Amino acid sequence: MRFERRETRSPILLMGAPLIAVAVALAITGFLIALSGAPVLEAFQKILISAFGSRLAITETLTRATPLIFTGLAVAVAFRAQVWNIGAEGQLYLGALAVAAAGSGGAFGLPPLLLIPFLMVVGALAGMVLLVVPVTLRFRFGVDEVVTTLLLNFIVLLFVSLAIEGFMRDPLAFGWPQSVPVDGDARLPKLVPKSRLHLGLVIAIIAAIVVFLVNRYSVFGMQSRAAGLNAAAARFAGVPISWTLIKVACLSGGLAGLAGAVEVMGVKGHVSTALSPGFGYAGIVVAMLANLNPLGVVAAAIFVAAMFVGADGMSRSLEVPSFIADVTVSLALLTMLVALFLSTYRVVR
Repeated sequence: MRFERRETRSPILLMGAPLIAVAVALAITGFLIALSGAPVLEAFQKILISAFGSRLAITETLTRATPLIFTGLAVAVAFRAQVWNIGAEGQLYLGALAVAAAGSGGAFGLPPLLLIPFLMVVGALAGMVLLVVPVTLRFRFGVDEVVTTLLLNFIVLLFVSLAIEGFMRDPLAFGWPQSVPVDGDARLPKLVPKSRLHLGLVIAIIAAIVVFLVNRYSVFGMQSRAAGLNAAAARFAGVPISWTLIKVACLSGGLAGLAGAVEVMGVKGHVSTALSPGFGYAGIVVAMLANLNPLGVVAAAIFVAAMFVGADGMSRSLEVPSFIADVTVSLALLTMLVALFLSTYRVVR
């Protein structure tokens, strides 16, 4: 028995891989739910109802999916060019902190029509910086960006803790460690009244469409794909690898920084160490489930968000630990990796 690379991969196989991976992950999750003594079908029904069964459930699922779309796009853009960005969590937090700093205390006196785009640019720039540095270290000194981006997550989180307990601490928070709030004019409008769903969802979907078009039809998209497929051949063909990777880092880090910006401007209003329950790390799962397709990221983000929101409701109803959502998402990533491998290679006797 050996593995042989497929000469061609049919579109049906590529589109079916994520669906098969999710189905297998859910099947294994059902087995684990059964081991806990809960009825499997009722558990999945509770997840579905808790995530999509009411107006509140739908808006909460989409609100949770919004930052996941941004971080999923950030990872997809980077991974396609073989820039291994594991630091979306840190880029998210730094973007959020930059927005809180620039969006409070009068916020330069800008009207909301200009203030909101300005703050989003600020958040994106903060995320860019945090990824450009590791990528520069990679092609200048050969430093592995997996290590640098991962470690920067912890450094940024410690810096956020320093800021919200020090020079950016909200004096009206009654001792709770959180940053000064952004001004009311800097808050994103709500899409649905009396809900947390905000304009950031629309911005995230537009970002996914723009990234898809850039990847598919622009010279930069072609260069980034070429750098990911074979950097040596791309360099021989005249692709400026270093400059292409810098642009990839700017786009990827900027998208992750936008995740932090929209979370502060649309949901929280301030920065705390509980701002993200792991949106940056979950973005890796989202990107892989989407097979690095920007449009698929939207659907994958909604699936992951539905699992987290639905598992909370199932846990309250059936007393099944809500950590089953983490297990399901992790299994989905593992089964997706296996599905991608089998879609690229076939078993030959």
